Amino acid sequence: MKHQTCILLALLLLALPISTRAQQTSTSQTSAADRVLSDESFNQGIDAMYNLDFEEAGKRFEEVRQRFPDHPAGPYYLAANLFLRTLTKPNRLLPLLSNLSGSKTFGGNADEKVDPDTVQRFKSLMRQARLLANARLQRNSREPEALYFLGKTLGLSAAFKGTLEGSVVGAVRDASSGVDKQRDLLKLDSNFHDAELSIGLYDYTVGSLSLPIKVLAAIVNVHGSKRRGLETLERVGREGRLERYISKLILVILYKREKRYTEALAHARDLTARYPRSYLFKLAEADALVLQAAADRRTKQMAAASMEREAFAIFDSLLSSQAAQRAPVPPLELIHFIYAENLLKAGQAARAAREFLAAASAPRAEAPIVTIAHLRGAQAFDLAGRRREALAEYDIVMKRLNVYHSRERAARGLRKPYKE
Repeated sequence: MKHQTCILLALLLLALPISTRAQQTSTSQTSAADRVLSDESFNQGIDAMYNLDFEEAGKRFEEVRQRFPDHPAGPYYLAANLFLRTLTKPNRLLPLLSNLSGSKTFGGNADEKVDPDTVQRFKSLMRQARLLANARLQRNSREPEALYFLGKTLGLSAAFKGTLEGSVVGAVRDASSGVDKQRDLLKLDSNFHDAELSIGLYDYTVGSLSLPIKVLAAIVNVHGSKRRGLETLERVGREGRLERYISKLILVILYKREKRYTEALAHARDLTARYPRSYLFKLAEADALVLQAAADRRTKQMAAASMEREAFAIFDSLLSSQAAQRAPVPPLELIHFIYAENLLKAGQAARAAREFLAAASAPRAEAPIVTIAHLRGAQAFDLAGRRREALAEYDIVMKRLNVYHSRERAARGLRKPYKE
């Protein structure tokens, strides 16, 4: 149950609105909302945020807040931008991505604390957004846009608590309340498909529970379906306005879990086409390519080799000097580490070891990432049959600060070679 809850929280943290101008608004949304969502600064801020240019996004969302002082969008997106900026630091993002993939590389807790000023700033912005949404609902209790943003503030608060503060109980409470608000919204406007994102996630997560837990959940009238959840998320990806692309990102994650790699890759390609400067979306595409290649290796060897080459070309492009000249600069330790993990999936352990060591030596790599990179490098050397080099890396891990049970795992590696 705890594992499934963590999956839900990790996915909810991604449930941040993305705007697309091509989609028409629901007929019942207000003209005031249309003015905000079609505002040039708003759309520039969205593009910047999901291309990971957080500095530019913050400037644009501050302009939105000044231009529309009675609308919750300004403070909400400032909070979302701050959250993503904090979350996408490699020392937080790598463990999250690893856990989402089902890996145990970052098992345990590194006790990573969030800067108190960041927490205070986030909570202040959330409070402003919530007050503005409630004020609009007091004037018009049937305003879909206000109800939508009220639900989103609860969802974003849940994401912050669950991923950055470690408060699972508080996160679940806020997430549940947020889903309730989106259900209330759909009662007012069944065409407000963006509201279905959280509901689709909820359906999928409950549907993923083991049978005994499902039975207990049914007793308290909690029901879900993986199939229905995926169908709902697909509908948001087609017909949503604010959530279209984030729904695609979530579908990439879920389809990988379901081993439906063709669908995962299709959505990943859509994301990189829409946000070409986002290295995170490129990483998602490369990972989907490697997984599809692994699935096809026995029956479609040439196609699998082609997909692997395409995936590795994406990693190489992110590590190139040209990539470093563009904003935002991809964190080298993040790219090298994920590249290495994908090389392992492709059975190229020796190359993987080199990439892990490159991650460990990246100029800005923080101590926990350096330690785990050395550990994974040692394990990759073992898989490549290079025991002497593996032992040297395990020795390095034993001398470093113990994070994610690194010393215990290195001690096992010293006793006998690592096997997957």
